[in-house]
Amino acid sequence: MPLTDLSLAECLAYRPVVPEPPDLDAFWAATLEEGDAGGDPVGRFEPVRTGLALVDTFDVGFAGFGGEEVRGWLHLPAGTSAPLPCVVQFQGYGEGRGLAWQQQFWAVAGYAHFVMDTRGQGWGSLPGATPDGAARAAGEPSPITWGLRSPHDYYYRRVFVDAVRACGVLGGHPMVDADAVVVTGASQGGGIALAAAALVPGLLGAMVDVPFLADVRRAVDVCGVPPYADLATVLQHRPWMAEAALQTLSYFDVAALASRAAAPALFSIAMMDPVCPPSTCFAAYHRYGGPKQLRVYEFADHAGGEATHLGEQAGWLASLLASRSSGSSGKDDLQAGRGGDLG
Repeated sequence: MPLTDLSLAECLAYRPVVPEPPDLDAFWAATLEEGDAGGDPVGRFEPVRTGLALVDTFDVGFAGFGGEEVRGWLHLPAGTSAPLPCVVQFQGYGEGRGLAWQQQFWAVAGYAHFVMDTRGQGWGSLPGATPDGAARAAGEPSPITWGLRSPHDYYYRRVFVDAVRACGVLGGHPMVDADAVVVTGASQGGGIALAAAALVPGLLGAMVDVPFLADVRRAVDVCGVPPYADLATVLQHRPWMAEAALQTLSYFDVAALASRAAAPALFSIAMMDPVCPPSTCFAAYHRYGGPKQLRVYEFADHAGGEATHLGEQAGWLASLLASRSSGSSGKDDLQAGRGGDLG
């Protein structure tokens, strides 16, 4: 797989001007206030049998955007008797929460682990269980194009509110430490995690991999594969929509939202990624408002660091919790890493 974008040196120097609508903060404050008015804020936790002896799993339902129920899985180490830090995981494009036994790593590592379903998705290898109640117009082929005509109707407005509410309801389970929530995700999940980091106060941390919806205009300009290509195709055939669509997207560009985040973060970026161009991921990383560290996988495609990076995340999270216990703050590390730090 060849380089798909700028070189690593160029990406490290890349500091784009990401368009921000003047009412960006007001839009999200009003959106979250509207979200808080919809539905019971207390989650539903029902134990399920998975056949796995070392992990206890709960089927979770909570009121997301508009009060619509969003589903998820909460995994706990079997026999948990005291509240645990919680890793909240958001899913990639097309994926739902999956089956109850599919994603268990963080629970096996000793954490509470919540996997949020993505409304209206789940047609891939991880099935979904949450419909999206919004009506869609003809000619909107995939989620990135759903509701482009207005930021109030855009699909990711609903998803980002779902993510914010998920972080809040988990404290309703007695074995979840509501003051130690870390968000994570790759691709679309990385974009949602960045949005959550910007919109949820008091998060312990964020682990963001190859984030989608970052520096969106550049992504559409340089990326020739879906999902960004779906957006380009719609605007190719409906050029009269382009101005309104780009204005809508500016409210959801996580490179803009990233500057509002304060929690320590670990990013990963793949330099041969054809789906989320690395320069766009660097735009989000450079603009991130909290302490941050970066791992770069120079010869990886959209799969990123895979199992290697999962180990990096486990080590980073353990260090973050140790720092929290000692009262020290996270350190900003602007160096890149090839699975470790570059000298």
